[in-house]
Amino acid sequence: MSALTDPEPDADADADADRTDARTGDRIDDRWDDGLIARSRRAGADEGEDDTGSDGDDALVRAVSGVGSDGGKSAAPPLSPEGRALRARLDALRQLVGLSRTRLDGKTLAEAGRVLDEAAARRGLSPQHTVVAVAGATGSGKSTLFNSLAGVQISETGLRRPTTAAPIACSWSDGAAGLLDRLEIPGRLRRRPRETSETGALRGMVLVDLPDLDSAVGAHRDHVDRVLALVDAVVWVVDPEKYADAVLHERYLRPLAGHAEVTFVVLNQVDRLPGEAADLVLDDLRRLLDEDGIALGEHGEPGATVLGLSALTGEGVGELRELLGQFTQEKGAATRRISADVDRAAVRLRPLYVADGHAGPEIGEAARAEFEDRLAEAVGAYAAGLAAERAWRRNAGKACGTPWLRLWRWYESRRAPRTLSGLAALAAIGGRGAAAEQGPVEEEVTARQRVEQAVRAVADEAVTGLPEPWAQAVRETAVRGADRLPEALDEIAVTLGAAVAVPSAKPPRPAWWPAAVLGQAAMTLLQIYGGLWLVGQIVGVLEPRLLPPVLLMVAGIIGGPLVEWACSIAARGPARRYGQDAERRLRQAAAGCGRARVLEPVAAELLRYREVREQYAAVAAGGTKLSTTRQ
Repeated sequence: MSALTDPEPDADADADADRTDARTGDRIDDRWDDGLIARSRRAGADEGEDDTGSDGDDALVRAVSGVGSDGGKSAAPPLSPEGRALRARLDALRQLVGLSRTRLDGKTLAEAGRVLDEAAARRGLSPQHTVVAVAGATGSGKSTLFNSLAGVQISETGLRRPTTAAPIACSWSDGAAGLLDRLEIPGRLRRRPRETSETGALRGMVLVDLPDLDSAVGAHRDHVDRVLALVDAVVWVVDPEKYADAVLHERYLRPLAGHAEVTFVVLNQVDRLPGEAADLVLDDLRRLLDEDGIALGEHGEPGATVLGLSALTGEGVGELRELLGQFTQEKGAATRRISADVDRAAVRLRPLYVADGHAGPEIGEAARAEFEDRLAEAVGAYAAGLAAERAWRRNAGKACGTPWLRLWRWYESRRAPRTLSGLAALAAIGGRGAAAEQGPVEEEVTARQRVEQAVRAVADEAVTGLPEPWAQAVRETAVRGADRLPEALDEIAVTLGAAVAVPSAKPPRPAWWPAAVLGQAAMTLLQIYGGLWLVGQIVGVLEPRLLPPVLLMVAGIIGGPLVEWACSIAARGPARRYGQDAERRLRQAAAGCGRARVLEPVAAELLRYREVREQYAAVAAGGTKLSTTRQ
């Protein structure tokens, strides 16, 4: 049987494997993957053994190849409730990554992407197989346990450290080639167990012996890390001397605490512990696992299995084999492993999507109103409304004022341009022209500062309680929207603001306006008639009667201002409403510009955050452990 433990591949077998089909050009893979049985068969033939005598060797050890199988791919059975829940979570995680790709950096989403890729790869392979890795530190006896479970010497054991240099796989049934290809285990390192009465209980299991996790060779540790990320379950083998090793707990067990349901922790070499020492060490091991955050499967609850055994003497190995058989027959290890990976990714992504104490991001009505008020202040809506009100009252005064007052105002308006031009000339001579030019610039800067302050205030209100990446995205959206906002508001102020402040057309007149004009005309006629009557008496044309013309003139002189005063009182309400309407139009124009450029993009960004938060909730919804029948 020495040939059965020789790890070197046969050169002739490798040469045979390179043959190709002359018709199809496909490679013919009919070799024994490990090269061991081929040499055993030839050795038996050289010794004159019958071909039928090699059947016993074939049953002991042979390679797991894809020939005569589905290559690890088979029709997926109907999904269990856990499988459907996991599929929904994976779909939500995929949408979450898609929605977040332009908002978060690639490194942040790398783990979630890896989980999706590995889940897709595993779900595309055989669901009938369960891949279990045997991992442990140097000298823990994991290779001995591996051989004991297989019932044959497969993995090399000895005092030389490290002994296992590359992962070795043992499969209890066909169809696992795809899974082993995914683990990058070459064909020469794929084995079959000894055919015994207990083999059927482990049918469907693929056991992988890993190199030492604390090996001095870096490539060995790389093998361990790579395979542990891909297997469905792990059997951690510890010994009484190194069960509390910091490398084991800090680098592996603690980060994988969420994978308790697919974890077995066995204390090997209990035959070296006298009396009740084994129970004491097991209790201390459970304490350390509890400190690592690993749930223990005690009292029927789901969690990690902890037991003691001796791979050398066989004590407790049968119990482990029974547990692994039950675990394999459930065919739920892959689902639980992927679910644990999703849980782990969800925990790491939580700070990016969930802010404690924040029910839901939105721009409140108060913040919107304050933003619109600041923009209205920036475009001078209130001042424009006052100007419109004054314009309405001026028009009322022109229409309802006394002719003499209107004549005086006309005269003043004729003199005003010349007066203002003279003042401007004096100001230029006095050197104040630069200051006059500086005024509008300062006013424009002030308006720009008001707009920036309004945008900053509404952005701060919108990001209250948001996770930092999404808060930054909302702020950047607000800043981009406000980039050309001051110029747009300036255009509104120049066009609409000038139109309402100095309207080209006269404001609408109320219904009583013609009566007021007629009354003012009557008062003027009374003054004129009374004056002419008095002049006629003075020149002797009319009979001297001083009182009637004087009374007519006094009535006209007093009645005219009274009519004008009454009209000014009556014009206050319409003028105020006209000014308010002008202010409202300018305010609405500024608010519409602000909504289109700032509020709506910010609201869209907050809506995207709500969408990704809902997807994250769907991802994290299955954070509770999946139910299992494993005791």
